[in-house]
Amino acid sequence: MNWLRHLLPRRRLALCAAASVVALVMTGCSKDMTKKDVNDAGRTAEPTTLAVDQARTKANHLSSQILDMIGIKEGKVTEGGAGVSLCDDDPDHLYRMRHPWSIYEVASDKLEAGFQRLRDSLPKNGWKVVAYGRDTSANKNLELTADSEKEPFSVNASLHITGSSGTQQPMIQVRVVSNCFRAPKGTDLGKEY
Repeated sequence: MNWLRHLLPRRRLALCAAASVVALVMTGCSKDMTKKDVNDAGRTAEPTTLAVDQARTKANHLSSQILDMIGIKEGKVTEGGAGVSLCDDDPDHLYRMRHPWSIYEVASDKLEAGFQRLRDSLPKNGWKVVAYGRDTSANKNLELTADSEKEPFSVNASLHITGSSGTQQPMIQVRVVSNCFRAPKGTDLGKEY
């Protein structure tokens, strides 16, 4: 992970946190990251105040744009939309949006072409690619991370066509994650999902 040394500490932490969360959720493997490391990823000095529904709309819209950039029309895309996670610093008032999804039941060569289209399209559509390369898993999946230059969101995408991940279910996994937002006064984040 030599490329990690060149990233700013906050971006490095965000990338490691995103990769750790995905690894824990998708494979059950343990990583050396702590819960605090994951929850601190992407923090800004002063969170923007934004209603949860507006943040959810932004996350879902960005996910749709990313799907369009990938440009794969066949296969399946996981259902569901963006969800709320509370930020540890102030879980009564601060939250972030997370929208994980995948494209699957597509031939590996089409997934690979779609992943390359995504990499090429992100900078043309207001995203800065901050990391690109193989992950540290046994499968050596190709992975990229990009930050929106317009919105407080990042995307992490990984191509699963090698090793056991590609044999079991070739796919592109995408995770759109926001920085922490401040909920408007009177919002009960305990009732959001």
